[in-house]
Amino acid sequence: MPRSFPLNPLKLSPERVDTLRSLALPLAGGLAVLLLLFAFVLVASEVIEGETHAIDMALLRAAKDFRDAHPLFAHVMRDLSGLGSTTVLTFFTVATAGYLLLVSARTHALVVVMASLSGALLVSLLKPAFGRLRPDVALADYTAYGLSFPSGHASMSAAVFLTLGVISASTRTRLAERLYILAMAAAAAVLVGLSRIALGVHWASDVLGGWALGTAWALGWSMVSFWLLRRR
Repeated sequence: MPRSFPLNPLKLSPERVDTLRSLALPLAGGLAVLLLLFAFVLVASEVIEGETHAIDMALLRAAKDFRDAHPLFAHVMRDLSGLGSTTVLTFFTVATAGYLLLVSARTHALVVVMASLSGALLVSLLKPAFGRLRPDVALADYTAYGLSFPSGHASMSAAVFLTLGVISASTRTRLAERLYILAMAAAAAVLVGLSRIALGVHWASDVLGGWALGTAWALGWSMVSFWLLRRR
């Protein structure tokens, strides 16, 4: 007979278990934010030193060759890229915040708006700070303007979609529903970032840095939301 292990070997009271859980979750979330920010700093340092140039160029040329061979692929990528545009993300943010206000979830609504606005401000400050130019237009599907690192589409789609996903998932009780919502939010952010590489309008390292930054931003603001609700 295999040995069974007790779920509560220390025989803690339910109240004590809840207290430990309430402490463990913020600590785990805070650690995740720090690790993601460290990943962003690591990518940024490699970009500044030029260590990513070789792989960035290889992926850029591979993307162009694939687009040339499969014209429909570029059309699909342009559609996916549009999901991370300022217009689309603003629509999702306003629509979600409006719904949250209708159901009296004011704290969640405020966090959704603040995560989006502060994320956009942060990216707008970081781009000129790094001053990285976009890939040569000869290798891109179309001319994109502005600086390159971090990718605004990758950063903001991760920040907005993941914030919306975490907050929406928190309103559901079934684990399957929560996982599905989070998976769809993550998939949207990933597809937007990949589309920018596929279209040749961003270096791959731009997108990688953007994902790390945007995910950290979403997780941080989600933690703020739950902390405010707990205080209330």
